[in-house]
Amino acid sequence: MDVTGIPFNRLIDILQPAGEDRALRLDFRDDLKNHLGTLHGSAQFALAEACSGLTLHRCFPHLTDSVLPVLRKSDVKFRSPARSAVQARGDIDVETKERFERQFERKGRAGISVSVDLTDQDGTVTMSGTFEWFVQRLDESTPTD
Repeated sequence: MDVTGIPFNRLIDILQPAGEDRALRLDFRDDLKNHLGTLHGSAQFALAEACSGLTLHRCFPHLTDSVLPVLRKSDVKFRSPARSAVQARGDIDVETKERFERQFERKGRAGISVSVDLTDQDGTVTMSGTFEWFVQRLDESTPTD
């Protein structure tokens, strides 16, 4: 799945840096600034959410065409104003991944949390978040649109 091809992500121009299969980037542009002249929190949230989906895809590529993932909950903290382009990286710890795989194998559905950090061009963390996904195996009765 190409998360940069999702219509909203295209709208705000979320990019995947060349040679980076686990990171996404959002350039610092006037149309994404807030009233303080820094990168709007909603833009940062959108980048982090997209990166959490990319992380799911990278950790479970064998499930890509057979599941419906839906974001259920998020918890974010803005740590420092973003005054430049930001890059997002996601992570799922080993224990969480194993627990998800066991539950998904048993029930055909499971929840999983993905941690994401956004950093600016200086390496300063501008936002951290946890994104909780519900993932369900597709079958003939699962709506996909």
